[in-house]
Amino acid sequence: MVFVRAILLSFISLAVASPLQNLVLHEKMNAIPDGFAHNGPAAASTTLNLRINLASNNMAGLEDALFAVSTPDSAQYGQHLTKEEVEAFVAPKPDTVAAVNSFLSANGLTAQTISPAGDWLSVSMPVSKANDLFGAQFSVFTNQANGQQAIRTMEYSIPASLVGHVELVHPTVTFPATFGAPKFTSPGVQAPSTATALVGDAVPASCATTVTPSCLQALYGIPTTRATQSSNKLGVSGFIDQFAQNADLQTFLRAQRPDLVNTTFALQTLDGGSNPQAAKDAGIEANLDIQYTIGVASGVPTTFISVGDDFQDGDLEGFLDIINFLLGEAAPPQVLTTSYGQNENTISRALANQLCNAYMQLGARGTSILFASGDGGVAGSQTTSCKTFLPTFPSGCPFMTSVGATTGIAPEVAASFSSGGFSNFFARPSYQNSVVSSFLTKLGSTNSGKFNVSGRGFPDVSAQGVNVEIVSGGETGTVDGTSCASPIFASVVSLLNDRLIAAGKSPLGFLNPFLYSAAGSAALTDVTSGTNPGCNTNGFSAGAGWDPVTGLGTPNFAKLLTAVGL
Repeated sequence: MVFVRAILLSFISLAVASPLQNLVLHEKMNAIPDGFAHNGPAAASTTLNLRINLASNNMAGLEDALFAVSTPDSAQYGQHLTKEEVEAFVAPKPDTVAAVNSFLSANGLTAQTISPAGDWLSVSMPVSKANDLFGAQFSVFTNQANGQQAIRTMEYSIPASLVGHVELVHPTVTFPATFGAPKFTSPGVQAPSTATALVGDAVPASCATTVTPSCLQALYGIPTTRATQSSNKLGVSGFIDQFAQNADLQTFLRAQRPDLVNTTFALQTLDGGSNPQAAKDAGIEANLDIQYTIGVASGVPTTFISVGDDFQDGDLEGFLDIINFLLGEAAPPQVLTTSYGQNENTISRALANQLCNAYMQLGARGTSILFASGDGGVAGSQTTSCKTFLPTFPSGCPFMTSVGATTGIAPEVAASFSSGGFSNFFARPSYQNSVVSSFLTKLGSTNSGKFNVSGRGFPDVSAQGVNVEIVSGGETGTVDGTSCASPIFASVVSLLNDRLIAAGKSPLGFLNPFLYSAAGSAALTDVTSGTNPGCNTNGFSAGAGWDPVTGLGTPNFAKLLTAVGL
């Protein structure tokens, strides 16, 4: 899994918001995150491009609306909100807009609105002014793994007059994510397996060592017939200069899905994104995600959304930008899969909450948001040094679906790297109460004190994630990671949506209330063995029912069709 990687104002009017005049501590990082070194104060003249998040007028109302349209036994199930209806919940109140604009104007600053609902503003100022206005000490920090530097502060304050109007200023206490990459093993160009031996329910024996689309079709009952609904869209997120190659896709399809040869993907770009097609530009992650959406979600229109490096959301690396981009569309994709993330402790709680709220907005519009859970077991995003378990983000957000990884075919077992656990930021959502309580009861005192027993548990579901065959840069090889599992499960959801839309019904939208319902969980195959070690422990164990390794289990397409009413 690839893991992914301020506000105001003038010396003349400094008295308006002077640190001596009633600043209130707003956010604080208690310790420098592991892997970063402090290099001293930032140069006073350095320009900071800050973002201000304004308080929305009725986010609680939007959450109620989200669950009303996403819970199968609700009278409003499937009646997803329009763009305008969502924005009406999210838009700041007039007095909030007035208070922040007055503060900016008094200090000689003007902000730009950078979100559809007007809840995010962008403004630039020198370090010296930011330090004065926010009671901060912006300093230079170096990522010891890659040498990249970032200007951050360990804490900042806001004027008392803006308390209740400003949710956060960014980037301030959130540090850049450290990236990993899926492992690609290339024995050279090879022909597709010709093994014919079968295991279990007609799953080719070769699938025990190399996973291909045909393996997934046999294992999960995924149909090979083409989707029929052109309005049904599947979005694939692309970050950190990972580019999807059509030439590699066609090589993959000729070997694995000859019936789909010449099928390709649409392209959308933001933040200066692009998708160059030279062999040297091939991205392992991007190719994996595209090949296992187009190659599994047969005929579903698929779009690669390439996020460039001109971020408007600071060190969120475009995570918020891509959601605001899609929220600005009249018809966003019904499914969005992302194979990137970071450890939860590298992001501020306030920023994590606002990004999670952005997922809530898109979910209310009818989009199923899926993320790979991470590849470090209970140690988070490929991190090995920890005393307590490290949850990943955004898997702890309750408004998206986190996908863990499995391996093997008779039966499937948890992949040892499959990240899972409990959020330290987000409380356990109601749809999880029963299954998580049951898991914790069975767990007893094991690993007591190493995780938050009241946090949102993840992952929610799982799919194959070991020895998955792809083509990248003209070479055929295999990759491991929950990066594989998210596009696979997303493809299943897209095919369900195709059938639903053809039947005149709404797409699934936010999945979790359905997945955790009796009908939804019964349509998944429970994975009952394997662990996700880390932090010098064996981690959690997969077992009967939900667990923080494989979630509720892997998909069974036929049962899911029945569960969604088809």
